[in-house]
Formats: sequence, structure tokens, C-alpha cells
Amino acid sequence: MSPIFDFFFDPYRERDGFFIVLEALAFVFGIASVILAKRESILVYPTGLVATVITMYLFFKDKLLGDMMINLYYSLMSIYGWWNWSRRKEGETVVHITRTNRSEKSLGFILFLGASGLNYFIYRIFDVAIETSNYVDILTSGIFFTAMWYMATKKLENWTLWILADLITIPLYAYRGWGMLSLQYFIFTILAIQGYREWKKRLDKNLQTS
Repeated sequence: MSPIFDFFFDPYRERDGFFIVLEALAFVFGIASVILAKRESILVYPTGLVATVITMYLFFKDKLLGDMMINLYYSLMSIYGWWNWSRRKEGETVVHITRTNRSEKSLGFILFLGASGLNYFIYRIFDVAIETSNYVDILTSGIFFTAMWYMATKKLENWTLWILADLITIPLYAYRGWGMLSLQYFIFTILAIQGYREWKKRLDKNLQTS
């Protein structure tokens, strides 16, 4: 076996088959949700809900509280985004792809600080030792938190934040022994780059026709 193969898959040799199946399901539904988001399909939300609920359970069992909380937020924001994207007025979609303005950027930064701070205190409340990898988790949770809000409101910048946080998460999950999830975030990064390009094209087209 190659060292890379062993690094990613050795942790699964002693893992319960039930949890491997759950992680595989989260992998499939997670990839599907990002593909649907790239296409601006509302099905991103029910598909994403399946992935986030499963992932939340897996992280709870592994005592990764920061990751668990961000997936709880994903689940709640998926419900909000599902409703927001589906809103119509006189048969026309209400929410369209736009860029963030100054106030929305400020709100995004506040959300980042608030989510990161909340996850830090959750570790403290449950008296879980905070290691270096947990601090990285706290940082990425704040980025993902803001990215999810921007996606629910169809802001182009959501993709920029996904790309940044995905790149950080790839080695983090590999280090923790979550090989499939690490691979998933590598694929997420590629899809997020494609998503940014596709949404930007749609935004530019809308601006030209408006």
C-alpha cells in the first residue's frame, strides 16, 4: 500500500462499519449539494440537510464540538435558505445573485467573530481540551458560518469563503482520520471554484440585461 493510501484509510480499519456507511452517505449527499448550489438549484437545501445532519451526528460521537455546531448551523440555515430561495412575487423569483455591499461585508465579519467565539465557549462549557487542531476548527467554523449566510442570501462572495475554508479543512480532516471527508472537501474546493465562475457569469448577464 502507498503511504498516502495508508494515511487516509488506515483509521477506517478499526472503525465501526455503521459509521463508515454514514460517512459515505454524508460524502455523497455533500458533493451533490455543492453541485446543485453551483447550478443555483433549490434542491441544494434538502440534499445538504441530509449531509449535515449525518455529519453532525458523526462529529458528536467523535466529540468534535466545533464541527458539530457548525453542521447544526448548516442544517438550520438550509431550512432558511430553502425558504428564502423559494420566495416568489408575481411568479418571479425574489432573491437573485448579487455582490455584498459594505454593510453586508461588516455583517459577515460580525458573524465570523460571533460563530468563532461561540464555538470556543462551547469547548469551554463542555470542558473539552482545546488542541491546535481545535483552534483551526474554531477559525473555519466562523468562515463557514458566514459563507452559509451569504449562500442563503445568494451573495457571490459565499464561494470565496467556501474556497478558503475548504482549503484549510482538507488537511485538518486528514489529520483527524476522516479520510472521506478530507477528500470531500478537496472536491468541494474544485466545485466552489466552478461555482464562483458560474455565479459570476450569471451575475454579469443579469447586470447587462437589467
